[in-house]
Amino acid sequence: MTAPTTFHADAEWARAQDAADPLHALRDAFLIPPHAGGEQTYLVGNSLGLQPRGVRQALLDELDDWAHLGVEGHLHARHPWLPYHREVRDGLAEVVGAEPIEVVAMNTLTANLHLLMVSFYRPTPERHAILIERHAFPSDRDLAASQIRFHGYDPAEALIEVDPDEASATLSLAAIERALGEHGQRVALVLLPGVQYLTGQAFELAEITRLAHAAGCRVGFDCAHAAGNIDLALHDSGCDFAAWCSYKYLNAGPGAVAGAFVHARHAHAELPRFEGWWGRNQATRFEMRPEFDPAPGAEAWQLSNPPILALAPLRASLQLFQRAGMAALRKKSCRLTAYLAWLIETRLGDTLEILTPDEPERRGAQLSIRVRAGRDAGKSLFDHLVAHGVLGDWREPDVLRIAPAPMYNTFSDCLRFADAAIAWRGAAA
Repeated sequence: MTAPTTFHADAEWARAQDAADPLHALRDAFLIPPHAGGEQTYLVGNSLGLQPRGVRQALLDELDDWAHLGVEGHLHARHPWLPYHREVRDGLAEVVGAEPIEVVAMNTLTANLHLLMVSFYRPTPERHAILIERHAFPSDRDLAASQIRFHGYDPAEALIEVDPDEASATLSLAAIERALGEHGQRVALVLLPGVQYLTGQAFELAEITRLAHAAGCRVGFDCAHAAGNIDLALHDSGCDFAAWCSYKYLNAGPGAVAGAFVHARHAHAELPRFEGWWGRNQATRFEMRPEFDPAPGAEAWQLSNPPILALAPLRASLQLFQRAGMAALRKKSCRLTAYLAWLIETRLGDTLEILTPDEPERRGAQLSIRVRAGRDAGKSLFDHLVAHGVLGDWREPDVLRIAPAPMYNTFSDCLRFADAAIAWRGAAA
């Protein structure tokens, strides 16, 4: 799609952009919630992605195979259950920029981070701190603090939180570098997000990894808001590990099976880990040996059989990602978010403030917005949007998150958000 030289705030222009979008047909692959006899303007894929139409049939296929085959479904189902996790492996690898051996679908996000930290957070009396960002998502802070306590240290001393140093509470690479310069000799692990949940800031994974490794630290990323959203390039970043959920931009359903990444350089390393049945090498698993023979790569971190009924929606969603391609999705996403930002700045700049960085490479689909009049006005705007069928999400104390997901959102969706916000402003005047 050729980018126009200018944007326009009118419905005809937005419809023309949507019609020219080579990915526009993907919208029909999703079930969009209804509102007032039409479709909701759903701008909250950063919280829960929409249901792909193919999910229902994918689940019915597995239920039918279970009914007709019983235990034989492990080998003879349409998608055999024994290697089912590999049905999604290549698709996940493409989405997060990894080699297939580096990824596995398993568990949920925080469980995966804990399991990976068993291997990559190895504290010593001299080096036992974990470095995170101030205002990290609460579960990330919880897991870091609990890991520190589990190893016998005190989070008050060993949990280092880097303060934002830019306008709108974003965090510069220089701030991370300064923190490592000051504390690096006692940091065992750097644990940061791919995209910060509250501000929508995308982090420079390769540069953070370079700085952390130079300071002697292991580094991992929580990619909950990044997987399926930005060009992660996890392999090229060189990070040691990462994990993500699959219910946001990956559209795999509420509580969906999450993903994990372990860099290829660790694929055959003798690392400490919690071990379980499905982490054994598939070639020898059913020989029932007493010793643990780990699968190569990220699969060694599996504990239990893959949950087939939970993986089926992820398989259906990843087929759409493979159909579209991450490069094309990211290109569209940059244009959609730029249009949304332009609408806010030109039509609502006196009312709304964008917290997310301006540079496309420093943000994904999400824009985090504050109402300049304060928290009560912000909540009033959110409630007005919901009542008029425009759904974003609200994060206390005063942030409205709006995320035009390129899989199914449109220029027209962005314009409807702006028009609804303008109507609220007029009613509130």
